[in-house]
Amino acid sequence: MTSILNADLHCHSVVSDGTLTPEALAERAAANGVELWSLTDHDEIGGQHRAAAAARERGMKYLTGTEISVTFAGETVHIVGLGFDPDDAAISQGLYDTRGGRGKRAQEMAEGLAKVGIHGAYEGALRFVGNPELISRTHFARFLVEAGHCRDTAEVFRKFLTEGKPGYVPHRWATLKDAVQWITAAKGMAVIAHPGRYKFTANEEYALFVEFKAHGGQAIEVVTGSHTPAEYVEYADKALEFDFAASRGSDFHSPDESHCDLGKLPPLPGKLTPVWDLLAHRIQ
Repeated sequence: MTSILNADLHCHSVVSDGTLTPEALAERAAANGVELWSLTDHDEIGGQHRAAAAARERGMKYLTGTEISVTFAGETVHIVGLGFDPDDAAISQGLYDTRGGRGKRAQEMAEGLAKVGIHGAYEGALRFVGNPELISRTHFARFLVEAGHCRDTAEVFRKFLTEGKPGYVPHRWATLKDAVQWITAAKGMAVIAHPGRYKFTANEEYALFVEFKAHGGQAIEVVTGSHTPAEYVEYADKALEFDFAASRGSDFHSPDESHCDLGKLPPLPGKLTPVWDLLAHRIQ
């Protein structure tokens, strides 16, 4: 396997905040030429056996996946886990505990929206949720679009769901150490998702990479749906600087919302070590 493999190692199903089932995602990935696929639902691994079976049926190789929310330097950072044992008890329990705070947060978000005249947001958001444990800002955004408060989900986030806006409620997630160790103890690899998305200073980003590596993290996403071509180059250089392997994934959520379709990203820059080279023994 080489870096020109069409691998898509970051996407979401109805098990978290995507709109397609694991089976429909597998169908779409295979139709788009994906050769190695991973379903990485937020803080949840309940779709893994379905996704692996669907990948096999469509002739794709599969790596187990999840995307864990952590708090670092006051920001929410996402850590993708790849190639772990989906039946590992410790990672399952850790993710269950991480999901536990979402329900209370969702109720507080609805209360904030009610104060500006938007009522029934919690019940409205629940209609878009495949898994009530994983109710998130995305589900509120879909409700607000449906109810006519905004044209699209991007407008909802700008007006209502970011810091300082009526529906914003911060959430304390797992620690960086917890997330990396859950993944690595379950024989997987930890990857910093879309590093270009975080609003860190150069010093904070450096601290994130150093601490992540100290806990056993091994890779960063270089080519991903929310990175610009300039960021592909920037994070390719960072991967080399920190001796990280490189991952590639669309971060696909929905045919109507996503920047990039499954399997449609450019290849990884050739000088990098792809995560799938290091995870060859974990590919199903």
